[in-house]
Amino acid sequence: MTAHSHTEEEDATNAYQSLAETVGHDDPRWAFGSGVEDVQGEIDSPVPDGVDAGDLAQYCLMLGDDALICSHRISEWVSNAPELEEEVALANIALDLLGQARVLLARAGHVEHGGRDEDALAYLRTEGEFRNVALAELGDELDFARAIARLLLFSTWRLALLQRLLDSRDPVLAAVAGKGVKEVAYHRDHAARWTVRLGDGTAESHRRMQDALEIVWPHVEELFRSSDVEGRLVEAGVAVDPEQLRPEVDAVLDEVLAAATLTRPQRPAIGTIGGRGGRQGLHTEQLGHVLAQMQSLARQHPGATW
Repeated sequence: MTAHSHTEEEDATNAYQSLAETVGHDDPRWAFGSGVEDVQGEIDSPVPDGVDAGDLAQYCLMLGDDALICSHRISEWVSNAPELEEEVALANIALDLLGQARVLLARAGHVEHGGRDEDALAYLRTEGEFRNVALAELGDELDFARAIARLLLFSTWRLALLQRLLDSRDPVLAAVAGKGVKEVAYHRDHAARWTVRLGDGTAESHRRMQDALEIVWPHVEELFRSSDVEGRLVEAGVAVDPEQLRPEVDAVLDEVLAAATLTRPQRPAIGTIGGRGGRQGLHTEQLGHVLAQMQSLARQHPGATW
């Protein structure tokens, strides 16, 4: 597969363009790795005027937790992917998200003034303290189609969000978006290519890809719900209103599903109770399993360094 760069001539809502056209690109990799050196200096930047530090910390946790938990889920495919090239691609995608998570969690720790660094936030919080959307924590039981369906929905939504964060008044969020747009554009295109390959492939691959979409689709609705924190930060010019992402995300998904000869699922939304969901610390039981694995070493050896 050939990597694809996001150019000014492209339509941001047209995911199929990257599948159907040969376009120029300046980097042959699917992913750019987890380095954070280019934004490290921004982490200590002052909170923008008129912005509540607590709200900014919570928002950074939301976006950081999304990336951290989804990264862990994707990394479960290392040594399990159907081919070596795909194993490397998924590992790089996971590293990209991990890099975004590191910066966002470090920023959250800095502005909350609670003495917690990125490691403490990643490894020492309980389930109820995490703020990721449910889609990020969903397991796939090593069903490749389900992994691709999750990545397609997650990356399409996150790319639309990061594109709008480029203008954030918070320098760290803007810096993460500046690097992340390039990374997540690859993630989305990679997932779209596999969706088309499976959906428009054999009868068996088509069935399994459609079944995978049916399983993950009920968690899409939560992606577009706005929390009180997000509402206040949108007014302050820092955050993105998730409700405004829906037209672009729907357009991209419709384009991909049409190319893949797949049907948009008609499933009722799940993932929230009484209007509360991942952004308020209410999660599926699957997050507990993720944290049990992800945090086990740090909890067995508290304070250890390598």
